[in-house]
Amino acid sequence: MDEEARKKLWEDYSKSSSHDLREQIIIEYSPLVKVVAGRLSMYLGYNVEYDDLVGYGIFGLIDAIDKFDMTKDVKFETYASLRIRGAILDQIRKMDWIPRTIRQRQKKIEAAIRNVEAASGKNASNEDIARELGISDDEYLEWQSQMAVTNVISLNEFMDQGTETPVKDVSYTKIAGPEESLERNELKKVLAESLDLLTDKERKVILLYYYEELTLKEISKILEVSESRISQLHVRALQKMKTKLGRYMGILTEQI
Repeated sequence: MDEEARKKLWEDYSKSSSHDLREQIIIEYSPLVKVVAGRLSMYLGYNVEYDDLVGYGIFGLIDAIDKFDMTKDVKFETYASLRIRGAILDQIRKMDWIPRTIRQRQKKIEAAIRNVEAASGKNASNEDIARELGISDDEYLEWQSQMAVTNVISLNEFMDQGTETPVKDVSYTKIAGPEESLERNELKKVLAESLDLLTDKERKVILLYYYEELTLKEISKILEVSESRISQLHVRALQKMKTKLGRYMGILTEQI
């Protein structure tokens, strides 16, 4: 369905609110649920089935349809993405499935960071934290991969405080001015340099996830490794890229 047909569908629905038109809108935007669920699956890892995430997300899509205000200057896709994401994470919070061991490890990491920074007076590196915990660097990366789900949920709780605030839609079709062009060129350069820091498999995970928008399960099949290993490669890659990307790190983290 093209943009004009979608607009007509919304206009008709705003007038009649018929059940049939509502079903058409749900079907039309259901691929958006799969996109959001796929992105979250990378952070939630193999602990939650992708199909379950899609199921939770459908409730968020329906909620978005019921509450969307066409008079606001916000695209439905932008508004619905937040609702879908929130519905998925709300359901996960209600399930309270996060193992006790993960909660315990999170507390140990927080304590280790405090100890290292109190002793050194500077920000703790991954190596410092691993040493304080008495584990290897690889094992600490595995812990971070397991922590990812709690970080995503915490971020969602923070964002929930402003979910009713209109989201300004970003247009990518406008002609960039000189400053925007310079910014974009610098970003491309820094991103290319950050990818050079990665191993072949780490680079493939980043490219398949952020550029091809594949799910955790799809990437694991392509690379022929387990989903847990893909999660570990993802965390390791982001850690390496963080030092190079600096203020541009948001272009990756905002994807969740």
